[in-house]
Amino acid sequence: MTLPPLLPKIDAILVLGSDGDRLAGKYYGDFLKATEENPNAEETRTNFEKEVQQKIGGIVARPDAAEVVSVQGKTVVFCGGSAQGGGGDVRVVHVGPANESELVLAHLCEGMYDALSQLMGGTTERTMVLDNLELVFLLIDEHCDGGIILETDGSKLAGAVLLRDDEVMHDPQSQAMGGGVPQSQGMPAGVSPGDMTLGQAFRQAREQFFAGGM
Repeated sequence: MTLPPLLPKIDAILVLGSDGDRLAGKYYGDFLKATEENPNAEETRTNFEKEVQQKIGGIVARPDAAEVVSVQGKTVVFCGGSAQGGGGDVRVVHVGPANESELVLAHLCEGMYDALSQLMGGTTERTMVLDNLELVFLLIDEHCDGGIILETDGSKLAGAVLLRDDEVMHDPQSQAMGGGVPQSQGMPAGVSPGDMTLGQAFRQAREQFFAGGM
């Protein structure tokens, strides 16, 4: 199926340390997945991330002004970073197809970086991120599902992550099974159609698209 223009396609979301090491991340669809010709997907992904680091190392991208580079024919946008290296700020990286809008990808990346900063208490230091990786992975899941964006607003993302984390912590069945809380369908509680964000519009369009294609 071909996605409608409203739904941007994401090939990968990465949270990288200032030296380019992956702290968290997810790859979507066929991008760098294991195949018969290339069974070692992890090695391929690590090499890709090294190429990304070669392009963005030393560049500090403001939280509200994502930078854009091209790596292996993919559009790569990122926020964060530290010129000092070592334990400086992490980078949030979004990888998309070459034909995806750079402005759209930048908007998505900036929203996730804002949410990450809020969840980490106003910082994006490596040590803080490593100490709270469960929140980082929840953030990625709230932000993107299967390569399709669900939410872009930083405050709403951070709130959804904290709510989901609290539900998991207080759900004995989820803890016993090791599973998460099922994602709610449609509009979030307390949000009217007139208050829809761009991310919620993405979510509604996604649900209508897949419902119509079944």
